Amino acid sequence: MRDQPLLIRIGMSLYLLMFFTYLLGPLVLMGITAFNSASFPQISPWEIFSFEWFSKLFADDRILEGLKNSLYVGFFTVILSVSMGLAGALILTQIWPKLRATYYTLIIAPILVPGVVIGISTLVFWAEINRILGLSPDSFLANGIFLTVLGQSTFIASYCMLVFVARLQRYDIGLTEAALDLGASHLQAFRKIQLPFLFPAMASSAVLAFLASFENYNTSIFTHQKFATLTIILSQKVRYGIDPSISALAFIIVCLTVFFALLNEVRTRRAQLAVANGAPVGAVTSGFKAPSFFAGNPAAVVFALFVAGVVATVAISQVYDPEPAKSVLLKEKRAAQELRIQALQQRLKDKRLQKKMKGPDIFNEEKVGAKPKSPGAKTFGNVFAPNNLEDAAGSAKDKNGLKSKSPGVNTFGNVFAPTNLEDAAGSKKKDAPKE
Repeated sequence: MRDQPLLIRIGMSLYLLMFFTYLLGPLVLMGITAFNSASFPQISPWEIFSFEWFSKLFADDRILEGLKNSLYVGFFTVILSVSMGLAGALILTQIWPKLRATYYTLIIAPILVPGVVIGISTLVFWAEINRILGLSPDSFLANGIFLTVLGQSTFIASYCMLVFVARLQRYDIGLTEAALDLGASHLQAFRKIQLPFLFPAMASSAVLAFLASFENYNTSIFTHQKFATLTIILSQKVRYGIDPSISALAFIIVCLTVFFALLNEVRTRRAQLAVANGAPVGAVTSGFKAPSFFAGNPAAVVFALFVAGVVATVAISQVYDPEPAKSVLLKEKRAAQELRIQALQQRLKDKRLQKKMKGPDIFNEEKVGAKPKSPGAKTFGNVFAPNNLEDAAGSAKDKNGLKSKSPGVNTFGNVFAPTNLEDAAGSKKKDAPKE
């Protein structure tokens, strides 16, 4: 990389920085929130450095129960998945070449099936088997851990098989044939020659199977019954609001992952150094010797610093007391709250004073103190004025004080006058002589 132009090196450095920031940034931020005393996972504003969320995490019975169920399921899933993966890989290397592609497709197929489908199909299949056998609903075939292990092993075994296939591609079949020629049985040749060669692949597939089982949710949600795993418990807690105890759990999981990753890197570097120096690999696996452990092995230095940091954090948590700082923070919060209340009260007083000091409405043509006119006055030609309604009802009086005529009088030629109705009924009388 030193021979490359400066611009390319800068670009590659920026790309790697952005990549690892995107990949590891959320985990780092979530781990930091575990040490903030705020009731919600947050970094800003920072309140008090505290270890209280770790205490609440270990005091939460539901999370501990889910963690225990996840460990049980992961343990049995590892055993079943590694066994099926190893068997599938061995069969793949020995099957007829024309059927090898078809067999490989069938073994890989569960990886392509959604986890929801696998979970539902596992639940339905074993419930039907339980019914056909006439067993009780509480039998082992309906047990949540049993169903979860079977459902997860369906697709995790395919991952394990891929790891074994990659390892077997570098295996020299002549070693097994030589052992058979020397009189060893097939079982002895497998146990003494092939199985030790597959030990690294077994360890890798076991770690892969456990991690895939531990974080699985899609399949476990349908098969767990009453044995909820950790991921299911966390999803249920998130529905009702989260607190930094989940961040504390995430921080512990990340630390354990980094610990074992660094430990594996240290062992790998020591083996490489041993092979480069002409020594057997087993010579570096016996005991701990500081000079040989750190010599030419930067991973060992990082591992030692990580372990020292964890030990120091645990020791500080035993003697650190955040209560005095919390009391000071509480007083500051109360003082800030009182200031906000006073500011709000002052704003309300200012608004009331402005209303009192405010002049007449510029949109109202009437003078201050004058009696307001009725709604509709001088609006739309006074068609909505109350007087018009009174005139229509016949209750208004004219200027001379006389009662106004009935509705219909002198309107439309007096066709609606009351006397017209009387004339139409024959009640009209002629003038009669006085007696």
